[in-house]
Amino acid sequence: MDKKIAYLPGDGIGPEVSEQAKKVMVAIAEKYGHKFEFDEALVGAVAIDATGDPYPVATHKICEESDAILFGAIGHPKYDNDPSAAVRPEEGLLRMRKSLGLYCNIRPVKAFKILEDKAPLKNDRLDGADLIVFRELTSGLYFGNPRGRTEDGKTAFETCTYTEEEILRMAKPAFEAAKNRRNKVTLVDKANVLVTSRLWREVVTKFHKENYPEVELDFLFVDNAAMQMVLNPRQFDVILTENLFGDIISDLSSVIAGSLGLLASASVGGKVGLYEPIHGSYPQATGKNIANPSAAILSAAMLLETSFGLTKEAEDIRTAINDALDSGKVTIDINPDNYIGTTEFGDTIVAYIKNN
Repeated sequence: MDKKIAYLPGDGIGPEVSEQAKKVMVAIAEKYGHKFEFDEALVGAVAIDATGDPYPVATHKICEESDAILFGAIGHPKYDNDPSAAVRPEEGLLRMRKSLGLYCNIRPVKAFKILEDKAPLKNDRLDGADLIVFRELTSGLYFGNPRGRTEDGKTAFETCTYTEEEILRMAKPAFEAAKNRRNKVTLVDKANVLVTSRLWREVVTKFHKENYPEVELDFLFVDNAAMQMVLNPRQFDVILTENLFGDIISDLSSVIAGSLGLLASASVGGKVGLYEPIHGSYPQATGKNIANPSAAILSAAMLLETSFGLTKEAEDIRTAINDALDSGKVTIDINPDNYIGTTEFGDTIVAYIKNN
């Protein structure tokens, strides 16, 4: 199999963790006789510094012409700490999602047995936790218009808008996933307050009744869902939700895995899928060889499976990650007393793939 991959390392630790994902994919290609061509492009703060644009036209062209996108991280303190900045790195990611039609964000979250003692939650709450968050990605408050500030600058406003079509195209993959898992979808909304949430509930309820009656459907307000995520994460199978709530809930779910450095994600819906770790650019760790590349490597596994249909290759990567964790070969975020570096962890995964 020959495939072209847009390689967008981004900012902060993005290049360090992406490099490990890339070399793992190269090892997979060598083992299974594939050819992966990586075409690097700028996005985020590095793109602003070079071109003034967080998502340059040249980067968009490379993404459009690729079979999948491997993405690192985005963000920089000089923009985060400047409320008057005219352009921000995050605008590049939002524009990329919108322009490529990547409306569906998929974030699998699973408790790793070896990390139960490291996770913020008690072991009895984590045991068996395994869920997927389906987050709508290109509408809602993040993209709503009108938005802005009044002339005196003392009032700011956003607009939240959703259409039936946008909700339906999210509902289908969520219910399909549940059908192949434990047959349960939880719609997270705020239907007691928000009109858009009531539309979500109406559309999803009808869609469920007409197309997937065998799948259990329940509802939680987002504030209760956040509490339930901490009290009993095992109750969840597939979570379906809108953009803002999905952002919050999926990050909160990191308490199940024990580290943001272990959570991968896929953004799909258009011609080309984008795969990225859910963590940020973590600028404090840049260049120190301490970042956990597991999420980036697991994102590469999602890329192979979801975009290329390479299930066995993806499973090789996941098995290698589990083997590294079980054997104690971990980064500082997991064991600050006995750890290996970012590069060394990537080398460990490559060695496992080559030798098994």
